[in-house]
Amino acid sequence: MIKDSAPSQTEIEYRQVISYCKALFDKKNKDYGTSWRILRLPSLTDQIFIKAQRIRSIQDKGAQRIEDGIEGEFIGIINYCIIALIQKSLESSDQMEFTPEELSAFYDQQVETTLELLRNKNHDYGEAWRDMRISSMTDLILMKIFRTKQIENNQGVTLVSEGVEANYQDMLNYAVFCLIKFKEEKQMQMAQQQ
Repeated sequence: MIKDSAPSQTEIEYRQVISYCKALFDKKNKDYGTSWRILRLPSLTDQIFIKAQRIRSIQDKGAQRIEDGIEGEFIGIINYCIIALIQKSLESSDQMEFTPEELSAFYDQQVETTLELLRNKNHDYGEAWRDMRISSMTDLILMKIFRTKQIENNQGVTLVSEGVEANYQDMLNYAVFCLIKFKEEKQMQMAQQQ
């Protein structure tokens, strides 16, 4: 595939979001270690589901009772998707502990693979996500979760569909898109107030 020499605006915004998410991932790993290594993929899928369901519930109700905003839930979805992709890549390993450098490399590898998917899809779809609503992307994340659960219930066997990795990558990308759109909306609100 031929790559453009300069990163696109989307790639710049994507990397900004990922940078923030990775910094949080690193801090949590310092606090908790790699305790997440004990989680099986269906447990990670359920963690992503909890976060996406809370986002949709807040969107539907128009209010929330717990202070944590939905932007934090999208960050959680991104990091849980990356953790799931790391877990999938380490399926044959029983190793529980990794150095910060190893974790950083695992994280970056999954981001780069997922970013390449984004580049290819943006090329074909013309960045259609920019015209989508955050609520629609939330629904798509939930749909991808239910697809992933079905694949997991089928012991990973699919007839014509992509596997769980593709679904985690799509959920990750939709969550990044949502955070990019949140930032744009805030910038527009600030510009209108001036």
